[in-house]
Amino acid sequence: MSLLGPNLVIYEEEFDRINSLLARLWVDANAKIVFLVDKNGQQIAAKGDLEKVDATSLASLTAGNVAATDGLARLIGEKEFSILFHEGERDNIHISIIGQRLILVVIFDERSSLGLVRLRVRKTAAEMEEVINQMASKAAEGEAPQSPFAEITDDDIDKLFSE
Repeated sequence: MSLLGPNLVIYEEEFDRINSLLARLWVDANAKIVFLVDKNGQQIAAKGDLEKVDATSLASLTAGNVAATDGLARLIGEKEFSILFHEGERDNIHISIIGQRLILVVIFDERSSLGLVRLRVRKTAAEMEEVINQMASKAAEGEAPQSPFAEITDDDIDKLFSE
């Protein structure tokens, strides 16, 4: 179980679904790396050749890139730019915003194309939004679990430190 922004929790069922969607996107887009990040830069899930990159930095910098681009969008009167693309000599990065909460990142090279990546991301993003909506429904129905510390009382803490 993991927290995903205010009032959203990723249960194992949703996490497995997210991993499955990322794995399919990784294969179908012929990508090197696919990962999902929240807007705070926390990596949620990833698939691909992660040994060659610093995934933590990549997630954090991606979120920063999206935040900076959101600022640019607002300056020109746009709500946001939902898709970003960076082209390099060898590798390319396709970034898309999902449900205004998540960032889907696809890193690919010459073995794929921008058109293929965009097509596959569009399908995956729609399915990912369904998962987010399921999580939001569970939270609205009160299925979100309490903090694991909710059952600990002040007496329990006192006992722990007095022994």
